[in-house]
Amino acid sequence: MADRANFIVVRESGEYELYLSRWGAVGLDLDLLAGPAETLSVIQRLEAVDRWLDDVYCQGAALIDLGRKVLLLFAWEGPSTVMRYRAATLELLREAWPGWDLRWAYDGPAELRTYLGLDPEYVRDRGRGTSLGPLLEPEDEELADPEPMAAVVTVGSDRCYVVANIADHPIREGAALLDRLSGGPEHGTCRVSADAGIHIDASRRRVGWWVLGASAEAYEMPKRWPGWTVEFWQDSWQEHVRLAPGRFQPPPVDRERALTEVRTAARRHRATSRSQLTQT
Repeated sequence: MADRANFIVVRESGEYELYLSRWGAVGLDLDLLAGPAETLSVIQRLEAVDRWLDDVYCQGAALIDLGRKVLLLFAWEGPSTVMRYRAATLELLREAWPGWDLRWAYDGPAELRTYLGLDPEYVRDRGRGTSLGPLLEPEDEELADPEPMAAVVTVGSDRCYVVANIADHPIREGAALLDRLSGGPEHGTCRVSADAGIHIDASRRRVGWWVLGASAEAYEMPKRWPGWTVEFWQDSWQEHVRLAPGRFQPPPVDRERALTEVRTAARRHRATSRSQLTQT
């Protein structure tokens, strides 16, 4: 399976160049830790294209604005999308790109096009419907993984569920999510290092959600919850912990250990002969 990524270089003139890597999404964040000069050198050896990957097929992207010194990126996989490595990876990226404004594109390729003043609908797939990940049992083997692909769903102060985060974010289901959860396997307290989550306060008709990767139409979720107040917390899983005390308790993050492990991962990644970014 290909790991497709787009790379966009915006020149000081405002004109941009679009590149494609068919194997550049996984490890994209580690590649960017090489800093601006090396990253640009590698990108310019990729295939120049005129057609953008869409919401479905674009699994990672980076936009480098040389004039404004903005680095706008997102990924579906990699340390930047893992709870215990997220903050460390972003911290190291800021160190590697001193003086640059680092931003995360939660809306995927559409957000990059919006940044450029282009129509985001070009990369939308409005007709694809919503793909639902299954509810996981507390003993599911996926949850034994240190970084499971899991979205934590808490309802009020007394219910907790876990959805396999292998499809669309549960927020896309709208209030129908409550019907799907009814009678589903409850977890009591979720202690996994999730990569997405949602908290539902049915009595106040409020919902908040977060994600460490990207979710198509991220800023349009209020339309899917008519009559509800929807808050997008971006990557702030801490807000979920605060609003669901005793229900969502992920492992603590060791900052120094995370920094060390991300640095090590970056060195190993660059040392491999099959760098994901360099393969077109």
